[in-house]
Order: sequence, then structure tokens, then C-alpha cells
Amino acid sequence: MSGNSLTGGSRTGDSRTGDSLTNASRVPRASAANGASVSIAGVAKSFRTRSRTTQALTSVDLHIGKGEFVSLLGPSGCGKSTLLRIVGGLIDADQGTVTIEGASPHAARAKKQFGLIPQAPALVPWRTVDHNIVFLSTLNHRAGQSSLPPEQIDDLIAAVGLTDFRHAYPHELSGGMQQRVALVRGFALGAPVLLMDEPFAALDEITRAGARYLLLDLWSRTGATVIFVTHSIPEAVILSDRVVVMAARPGRVAAIEEITLARPRNPEMEDDSAFHGHVRRLRSGLRDHHA
Repeated sequence: MSGNSLTGGSRTGDSRTGDSLTNASRVPRASAANGASVSIAGVAKSFRTRSRTTQALTSVDLHIGKGEFVSLLGPSGCGKSTLLRIVGGLIDADQGTVTIEGASPHAARAKKQFGLIPQAPALVPWRTVDHNIVFLSTLNHRAGQSSLPPEQIDDLIAAVGLTDFRHAYPHELSGGMQQRVALVRGFALGAPVLLMDEPFAALDEITRAGARYLLLDLWSRTGATVIFVTHSIPEAVILSDRVVVMAARPGRVAAIEEITLARPRNPEMEDDSAFHGHVRRLRSGLRDHHA
């Protein structure tokens, strides 16, 4: 795969072998071994009602390496969120297979190997920031699953600027602050795979831009594998190692853009010609596969 152009999405296997992806800046600061590989092969999914059958996904092939940050980009209704739910074991594919480190999504889910960060923060209103963050981790601990140790959770809370709000309740926080709580909660699980379904969609653009870099900071501290659904091309570029362009329904991998920007990423990169080159190619690719 070329780092300078969109490539067809039919190739499976880990694309990290390309020359542009072998430098050290390609790997987050935390060990990529903390993440888990995700393999998707020939996945198809339909939804049936009494009057019609809708083919949501067809022949999806994709391999995501340990510790990799991959964004799914495509028109509304192309099956991005459906694919995310299949990977997370929330629904089953009609055809094809998904494996997480060789295990099925249901087995991985039973082992608490997934963290899910949805569009809405979904905080428990009667619990403080502290209690919301550790709520799922406490459940994991009771089930015999390990989460991040308390000192690492403290570091994550400090990293997103919530130290002074640990005893506040959700209604006392802005929307952006609530989303920061949701981010920390997802990472606090210590899950090797994080599934993010447009987590910043409800934020204003300035808050959203800052949230992207908070996310990158948290990710670099944990080394988790991230699958991130978004409609924002610039967001996908600044966050990702690779951006997967999905075609309009029935969804499939139409093209993949390998992002060659060095890590760690910073806001100044959004003025760089390389950044704009990735944005331009992805925008063109989306147009080509929109209908």
C-alpha cells in the first residue's frame, strides 16, 4: 500500500509492512502488545422486516494490528456502526468471521476485552465523576477481570483535566467534560480493544477538536487497539494510522488510506500539506463511493 494515495480495500492482512509504516513514530508510546489484533473476513449482514430485506454489509475484509488506531469513514447508512457492533459481539454476522486474537467476538466479550465509547456519555446521574469512571472497572474486578490500577486511572483523570471535578455529578459538568469522563471510563477498563462510535458527534467544533488530542494522549498511554467510527475526514486523519473508506450500502471496504503523519500528533499538523493531502484524497474517495 502506498502512503500517498487511497488504495483498494480488497487486501487483507496487516498492512504495516509498507515502507512508510516501519518507522518508530508509527507505534504509540505504550507497548502495542497491550492491544489485540482484530481480523474481519468476508463479513456480511442483512436486516429483515416483514416487507423488506436490507443488505447492510457485504464481503468486508480487514485486519487491524495490535495497538493500531483505525477509523471507519463512509456515508450514513453504509454499515460502519453495524460493523462495530459485529466486532464487539453485540450482533452476529450472517456470513464471514471476526476474530480477536484468534477468539470469537462472544468469547472476547466474555473476557471483557472490549471497551465501548458511544456517542452519548451515558453517565450514571447519581454517581460522581470518580464513581462513574470506576463503575465498569468495579464490575470487571468482581468478575475476576483486571482493569487499570488506581494510580494509572488517576493519571488518566489528570490528563483530561478532571482532577478538580472528581466529586462532581454529571449535571454539574458541560457536555465536553461529560465526554471526557466517558473517555477515561473506557480506557480505565484496561480492555485491549476500544470500539468508539462517533464519540464526539454531539460536541461543538472547538470542544471536539480538543477532545481529539485528549483521546490521542489517553491512547498513547494504554496501547489499546482502537476502531473509531466518524463522519469527519479531518478527525479521521489526525487520529488514525489508517482510514478505511466504506462504500454506500451495502457497506464494504472500498479503499484504505495509510496516514503518514508522524506521532505524536499536534494541532499544528492540521496546517501541514501532508495532512491536507490525506484529507483531499479521502474526500475524493468518499465521493467516488458515496452512491
